[in-house]
Amino acid sequence: MPKFSTDKVTFVSSGSKESEQARDVLSAKYGNCSMDEAEVIVALGGDGLMLETLHNVMDNGIPVYGMNFGSIGFLMNDYGADNLAERLANAEPTVIHPLRMTATDTRGNEHTALALNEVSLLRTSYQAAKIEILIDGKPRLEELVCDGVLVATPAGSTAYNLSAHGPILPIEAPLLALTPISPFRPRRWRGAILSNRAEVTFRIREIEKRPVNAVADSKEINDVVEVKVSESRTHSVTLLFDPGHSLDERVLNEQFDY
Repeated sequence: MPKFSTDKVTFVSSGSKESEQARDVLSAKYGNCSMDEAEVIVALGGDGLMLETLHNVMDNGIPVYGMNFGSIGFLMNDYGADNLAERLANAEPTVIHPLRMTATDTRGNEHTALALNEVSLLRTSYQAAKIEILIDGKPRLEELVCDGVLVATPAGSTAYNLSAHGPILPIEAPLLALTPISPFRPRRWRGAILSNRAEVTFRIREIEKRPVNAVADSKEINDVVEVKVSESRTHSVTLLFDPGHSLDERVLNEQFDY
C-alpha cells in the first residue's frame, strides 16, 4: 500500500468560516503548495466539496483526504490539526470508477459527463415521466411511469439511491443499482441490481408533454430524449480514509443502521 505524506499537500476548503480557519491553521503547520505540485489534496468541507474536488483531480492520480466540516461527511474523516503526517502515512486508499453519461437532448445535441455518485433522470413538469429502459440494448421495461429513475455506483448507493429506497452495494462489488424514483407504474417494480459491465439506456416518451432532465452528479442536461449510462473503467479517483473508517466499512455500517 502506498504511503502518503505532507511533503507536498494542498488544502482546499468549502469556503465556510470554520473550514477557512482550519485551512489557515493547517497551512501554517504543514505548508500549502500549489495544485500543480500537490501529491495529496486535503479537502476541508462536506461531501459536496469532496465530490467537486474529486471531479477536479479526475485521472491525474492525486489522492484526496477529506476532513469533515459538513452535515453528513460520509466521504470525509474527522477534523484534527495534529498528526496529519501520521494520518496520511497510515491512510487506506479507495479507488472509485465513475459512471459515464451520454445524453441526447431534443435539439439533437449530445452531452457527456462523469458521475461518481449517480446519474439521475428527473421529471420537470407536473406530469409523471414515461421512460423506457433497455439493458445492453435489449428492452427490459417498456414504460416506467415515475418522478424519475437513477443509476448509482457502489460509492453512491448510500446517497440519493438510498433515499429512493434503492439497495446499498458493497464498495468493492462489481455492481450498479438501478432505482426508480416515486414509481407509479408498474407498481411492484422496485429496481434492479446490474453488473458494472452493463449499459443502461433510457428513452423518454411523450417528450414535449412530459419533459425530463438528466443529472450526472452536479451536471444537468435539460430536455433529454435518450440517456446512456455505463461504468467508465478508463477514469478513476482515489479517496483516503483513516484506518478502521474506510469507505467499505462505512457502507457496511449503513446496512445495519436502523
